[in-house]
Amino acid sequence: MACDNALPIAPGPRRSIDLDSAEALRLLGSVSFGRIVFTQHALPTIRPVNHVLDDGDIVIRTHEGAALTSRARQAGVPGVVVAYEADAIDPDTHIGWSVVVTGYAHLVTDARDLARYQDMLHPWVGQAMDYAVRIRPDLVTGVRLAPVEA
Repeated sequence: MACDNALPIAPGPRRSIDLDSAEALRLLGSVSFGRIVFTQHALPTIRPVNHVLDDGDIVIRTHEGAALTSRARQAGVPGVVVAYEADAIDPDTHIGWSVVVTGYAHLVTDARDLARYQDMLHPWVGQAMDYAVRIRPDLVTGVRLAPVEA
């Protein structure tokens, strides 16, 4: 992530500025990588994934043997509760943003939607990813990390 100005910003205290949900989703849509959090054997599990934002929903690809595929399949209606986090924080200046979305995840079952997501979203791993999971955000929070002004 690049800073807005060319002057280096010394590491130090940062202020946290809350983002409204629209800005948080806009920022989430500006990156392609995040982390999905769900439960497996009653414990939190986190997986790095790539995503697309589609009409306000987060969509990821998955495969038959994935724990999330199984959890989403078993959950039925209303889906499985998940959290999704994405961020862009500069490692040198510690300036950036972080967004967390909480909602219900469902397997995409419509063949046309699944084909569209397969065209839109190319997995980073070298294995068949024949499933897609759609996360409908219920709670969207985010913070922007900015330098403390003198």
